[in-house]
Amino acid sequence: MSTSMSSAITVQNLTFEWPDGTVALSGIDGTLTTGRTGLVGRNGAGKSTLLRLIAGILTPTSGRIDTTGAVGYLPQTLTLRRATTVAQLLGVADKLAALRAIESGATATEHFDTIGDDWDIEARAAEALHDIGFGVADLDRAVGGISGGEAVLIAITGLRIQRTPVTLLDEPTNNLDRETRGRLTEFVDAWPGTLVVVSHDLELLEHMDTTAELRGGSLEVFGGPYSAWKQHVDREQAAAEQAMRSAEQALKVEKRQRIEAETTLARRERTARGTQRDGGIPRILAGNRASRAQGSAGAMRTTMDSKVRAAQEVLDSAATRVRQDEHIRLALPDPDVPRGRAIAELGDGNRRIVIQGPEHVALIGSNGAGKSTLIEILLSGREPERAVLRTDRVGHLPQRLDNLDEDAGALENVRAATGSTPAVIRNGLARLLLRGSGVERPVATLSGGERFRVSLARLLFADPPAQLLILDEPTNNLDIAGVDQLVDALAEYRGALLVASHDYPFLRRIGIDLVIELDRDGTLRQRDAL
Repeated sequence: MSTSMSSAITVQNLTFEWPDGTVALSGIDGTLTTGRTGLVGRNGAGKSTLLRLIAGILTPTSGRIDTTGAVGYLPQTLTLRRATTVAQLLGVADKLAALRAIESGATATEHFDTIGDDWDIEARAAEALHDIGFGVADLDRAVGGISGGEAVLIAITGLRIQRTPVTLLDEPTNNLDRETRGRLTEFVDAWPGTLVVVSHDLELLEHMDTTAELRGGSLEVFGGPYSAWKQHVDREQAAAEQAMRSAEQALKVEKRQRIEAETTLARRERTARGTQRDGGIPRILAGNRASRAQGSAGAMRTTMDSKVRAAQEVLDSAATRVRQDEHIRLALPDPDVPRGRAIAELGDGNRRIVIQGPEHVALIGSNGAGKSTLIEILLSGREPERAVLRTDRVGHLPQRLDNLDEDAGALENVRAATGSTPAVIRNGLARLLLRGSGVERPVATLSGGERFRVSLARLLFADPPAQLLILDEPTNNLDIAGVDQLVDALAEYRGALLVASHDYPFLRRIGIDLVIELDRDGTLRQRDAL
């Protein structure tokens, strides 16, 4: 790590427990430096919780957090706040309200305090909106009326306007099309102050100065981008696994020698007893020899036991260096969809595209083109000239993951959607790494990855299974290993699949049969490949 970088965020003995007693973070110590840091770790490691603690959204159970200044924060759950306005996304709503009040003649001190030195805030907001394709007239629009990608881009633009010393971005590339991801990368490269980014986007993580991993109750920082950190971890793991194999072999040798020693001692004892029984030597001499033999055998056993224990300790120590990360296990049910059967139809007034049999279909298009809207039309049946379903067995994973009861836990959400028994649901959620009291914690407190798994469980446990799965940006909230597991499951899925995604590598991996591109004017075009 560069010695020129100074501390920007310091956490000391940081512990956080949810109200039900579930420990999310325990005794975390670490320092994040100025510049750009990529924060990585498995789903459920506590990355989003740590950001919310640093941002002051949550309060630590114990320990402390120190930052070099005010903190700006982009939450992973941003798009769930459908009533939030563009002005609020930009973080300028209060200042604009105060400015307009003063312009109307108000003289209250709080208005002037709210504005501070930002008398040009409206002009700056207008310029920032213009740069991303919006205008002042959009300030009162709600998140529910724009695409998820547009909402994220506006919020990031707002953080640039605020210019806080420390900025935290939780999965900033969620919902962004490729062009907008490129723009975000430019923002990141020129970001002033301290920037901490949680992301599963490997391209974005390559633009980081340092990589911090939250794992197993510790925060470790490595000087370099994700690829350099990954190479470092892989080398460490290769060495650790080799050390463990060597330790296992050494333990086997010591155990075998211990058994051989016992065999030798038993043979000697049988010989000595036979000699004494046959009267080959006087009784006193035999007794002395027996005492010496017992002492020698005891010393040998002590030595051999000590060697076995030492070898076991070496193995135990080596094993602690080997990562034993758990993976979610996905098994999509077979809905038995006949080939050639029409499952759904999409149209634009001029042409009609039929999804049939177990086809895997990709729906692509830029931010704001209306992919999520088209999916909603398909599900509602309100515009049959644009979209119509030919089956009533449909599973939907929405982009915003806003189809859950926020106050209920994972167990109750899945039970309400599927009617399965609690025991069956608990077993299924355990395969998705949601266990114990965690399945009863309110969904509102879960990370994006955990919310995704709850929503996915509602589809997995449906009876009868869905013949058509509609997934809107399914990789948004998954870590890299989680994406791999989802790819494996979807690649083998025997039902029809409609996936809206900007993640082209993911789409290629799940075996797409048909690509449908939606333009901003509502035109549908069939493409041969991604």
